Amino acid sequence: MIDLKKYSCIIWDWNGTLLDDAWLCVDVMNGMLKERYLPLKTIEEYMELFDFPVKDYYAKLGYDFDTEPFNKVGMEFINRYNVRQGETRLHPGAVSVLETFKARGFDQSILSAREQKELLTETTALGVHGFFNRIYGLDDHYAHGKTEVGFKLVHDLGIPEEKMLYLGDTRHDAEVAVEIGIDCILIANGHHSQDRLQQLGVPLIASLTELNKLLW
Repeated sequence: MIDLKKYSCIIWDWNGTLLDDAWLCVDVMNGMLKERYLPLKTIEEYMELFDFPVKDYYAKLGYDFDTEPFNKVGMEFINRYNVRQGETRLHPGAVSVLETFKARGFDQSILSAREQKELLTETTALGVHGFFNRIYGLDDHYAHGKTEVGFKLVHDLGIPEEKMLYLGDTRHDAEVAVEIGIDCILIANGHHSQDRLQQLGVPLIASLTELNKLLW
């Protein structure tokens, strides 16, 4: 049984956890793969392949970095994603659970592999920026990982690690939580499949709606 009462600080991942954007990542990437005559991927295949650092994920898709440097294709993906980012919405139950955590007095922050300026723009556009005391993304678009930024966030929050809980949707989120010394719950509604997440031995729930129920 997951006991949320022992925590006072929630650190959220953004993409896939609060923002429902895995479908867009697949659609944008398939457009790029099609142009390069590489095999397209279903959402189910994507959830088994996607990982951090994303350069490794691109290699699994068949990109040849001797022909096209990773920085070039990585930026192409980001540019195409950003053009369509406004099509994305929050997961069902996202606002409700943010409101409930706020009402219960939890400190809430974001730790994301999204580029910082884009992250601030997106949280503002979707009307949730005000729920978070700190929003920490990366200083570039290449999503190498977020452990270093995680250490900075934990330090800046100044809250005992045992009072912090990280909520994410990928194996990398679980790895980051271990590295920075805080507990983690994974939510199987984003970029990794439930079967893949179950192998990690981390508390797992199916959706934000289920998380909301744990708060009542």
